[in-house]
Amino acid sequence: MNIEGISVFSGKAIRLELEDEIINKVTEIKNPGHDMPYLSPGFLDMQVNGYNGSDYSLEDFSVEHVNNIISSLAVSGTSQHVPTFVSGPQDRLIRNLKITAEAIRNSKIVRKAISGIHIEGPFISSEDGPRGAHDKKFVRDPDFAEFESWQEASEGRISIVTVAPEREGALDFIRKVSASGVTVSIGHTGANPEEICRAVEAGARLSTHLGNGSYTELPRLKNYIWEQLAADELTAGIISDSFHLPGSVVKTFARAKGLDRMVLVSDVALIGGYKPGLYKWGDLDVEVFADGHLGLPGTSILAGAAHLLDWDLAHFMEFTGNGLAETIKLCTVNPARVIGLPEEYGKLEAGSPANLCLFKYKPGDKRLHVLAAFSAGQEIFKEK
Repeated sequence: MNIEGISVFSGKAIRLELEDEIINKVTEIKNPGHDMPYLSPGFLDMQVNGYNGSDYSLEDFSVEHVNNIISSLAVSGTSQHVPTFVSGPQDRLIRNLKITAEAIRNSKIVRKAISGIHIEGPFISSEDGPRGAHDKKFVRDPDFAEFESWQEASEGRISIVTVAPEREGALDFIRKVSASGVTVSIGHTGANPEEICRAVEAGARLSTHLGNGSYTELPRLKNYIWEQLAADELTAGIISDSFHLPGSVVKTFARAKGLDRMVLVSDVALIGGYKPGLYKWGDLDVEVFADGHLGLPGTSILAGAAHLLDWDLAHFMEFTGNGLAETIKLCTVNPARVIGLPEEYGKLEAGSPANLCLFKYKPGDKRLHVLAAFSAGQEIFKEK
């Protein structure tokens, strides 16, 4: 199979020859046709709770939900993602991890689409604000034996664990998990700057959706956001949908961190992708607004994320002034590096996996116009 487009990295028209799930050859096209779409590596979304009626933490979670999430994400150019499990009953988490592992084991499509697993709770702050939307009754102190039970249930696929460093036993937990080869992320925390520093020294290497899952008010200079921004060891995950972080904050984070230490995540969940209207989400009444974001009716309070990376990429470029070549790396090579994928991932080079996206875009667009997406050389979405 051959795929042609304008490389997002070089700006040149190229032809990719695909063979055995990888890019076999890259050739420059000397006289490209008009209106050729952009060609990019497929996007890797490092934080997906669920989408379009499915969620990895559902009580009735099934393999069908996994397939629905994969196909629903593909319309945004996302060819790979990291399932994210939030705080909940331990028996449900174990069961859902086993179901996810079964889906990966029994389906090549699922195996190629899922790049690891992220456990976002329960080892997070129990306080209002930092806890976010996690259910307080399931939040608890870190337990390495519990982590090992997750790894066993997932067949060794846990790649990220989010931890609040101020919890009792957190530093020892961070050391042990980091030593096992799993990325420890700081998130949903009310830690003071010294606790953030100690977590980094212990091995934490990522910030979970920096700026969100936090107190509404912070000390002006000494707080956990500044400390994470300043730590060169930490890569910052951010949600750049324009609702979770103002554009000025996205711009400031990008300048402070540098693009090599940033990752764009969607953090989408169950109701993402629904039409505007009122919905019941557990015990909550949630509204999907006309602009696609989720909130509590009659308030300015967010109720999770609903936009995918095609939207977040366009808004990040708008806020920061960066172009496609720089920005695409934030959801391709950067997350691949964070979760330890081979260095060939997220590139348009011979030997790289044939995870690809074709799209159109011009500055000012609110989202990328995705035409097709491929996972391991197999077409998983094509615009009708």
